[in-house]
Amino acid sequence: MDDANSGHALLVDLYELTMAAAYFEHQIDCRATFELFVRHLPTERSYLVAAGIESALDYLENLHFTDSDVKFLRAQPAFRMVSDKFFAYLRGFRFTGDVEAVEEGTLVFAEEPIMQVTAPVLEAQVAETYLLSVVNFETLVASKAARVVSAARGRGVLEFGTRRAHGPEAGVRAARAAYVGGCVATSNVLAGYRYGVPLAGTAAHSWTQVFPTERESFQALLETFPEQAILLIDTYDALLGAETAAALGRAVPGVRLDSGDLVEKSRRVRQILDARGMQKTKIVASGDLNEYKIEELLACGAPIDLFGVGTDLATSRDVPALSVVYKLVEIERDGRIEYTTKFSDQKVYWPGRKQVHRFPREGRYSQDVVSRAGEHYDDAEPLLGPAMRNGKRARAQRPLAEIRAQTLVNLDCLPAPYHALRAAPIYPVRKSATLDRLLDEARERYLSAPRATRVK
Repeated sequence: MDDANSGHALLVDLYELTMAAAYFEHQIDCRATFELFVRHLPTERSYLVAAGIESALDYLENLHFTDSDVKFLRAQPAFRMVSDKFFAYLRGFRFTGDVEAVEEGTLVFAEEPIMQVTAPVLEAQVAETYLLSVVNFETLVASKAARVVSAARGRGVLEFGTRRAHGPEAGVRAARAAYVGGCVATSNVLAGYRYGVPLAGTAAHSWTQVFPTERESFQALLETFPEQAILLIDTYDALLGAETAAALGRAVPGVRLDSGDLVEKSRRVRQILDARGMQKTKIVASGDLNEYKIEELLACGAPIDLFGVGTDLATSRDVPALSVVYKLVEIERDGRIEYTTKFSDQKVYWPGRKQVHRFPREGRYSQDVVSRAGEHYDDAEPLLGPAMRNGKRARAQRPLAEIRAQTLVNLDCLPAPYHALRAAPIYPVRKSATLDRLLDEARERYLSAPRATRVK
């Protein structure tokens, strides 16, 4: 059974299903709109690359409960008092709602909706956990990848992180997200099979250690992969390894350095290779790299052509989670719209369905305005568009290479100061006056009304 397409109906927090059961038992059949967004950006991030949207749409389009799913739920103590009718309903459950979303690869900022889900409240509620998880994780890794790619200044970045990811499936999704963020390839073969991510990698230190001599290991690898072999030259001594590779008398696609002083080693290796007429042989560097180390290496003039980045990329080690939330913003009940929000400390959000408008200036982004849905600005691009209608995709799924290419275009449109890895300025995002008024009206309605009438 393919893990990508099985068991998702139960990949949910229990309270989504207990709420769903209570909605069903009390015949709460209003149509609800939830928005998924990031409350605030970490201080280490000046932008995010939206990712996981296609994964989220796949989930919604295929969401259903199997007989075994329903049987398992029926046996849980939490559902002891729930009627059989609810479980009969689950057997025919499908998502029938609408989704507005940004395109994957779009740059997004704090409090800007990434997805907007409008559906019968029970359906929208059940989807919450999975949507949060997949968009949080893929956006997290795609954003980290974009920073690493930016630091590499046009040199290729390879994603090598599966073995350090938080589980095998996380490694696959990290590989996908890293490619969306601008990496050129991954070592994860399942990501290549499932998503079409280009693959990279040939051999580890153990390959060299198996052979009687380093030279024999290099020769065997080149005989098998004459056009792809990257020789790992620092199993014993990097400079001696470079001399050995240069003395083979044949073209070597690349050599890899995996430890030590990469600035000095890469310089010496480049000299050794060039002295043997091997100017086309690329130098690949790996070993606990991240955007900060890559920035430093290039600032020191290290002649490195490709970077392999693993742990820091697949786990987004410096920022391992985002404050992503999925909040109810309005309810349609009996033909009437009710705007919803909350006013608890540090968790206020703007009610109502929204649109994000991006304003260009001389080919670069200048500011965003978050408005109520339906507001229009002649000189801005609206970011949210139809993604699903009545539970079916409303736009064709784009090839991942096309999404990656668009990410790079979008990053190029972000002014240079916002690319800074440290102390980047805050990109300007403001709320429209109409949206602010709606929040004020909601505050007046909820906080001034008698307590007994606040909740309907």
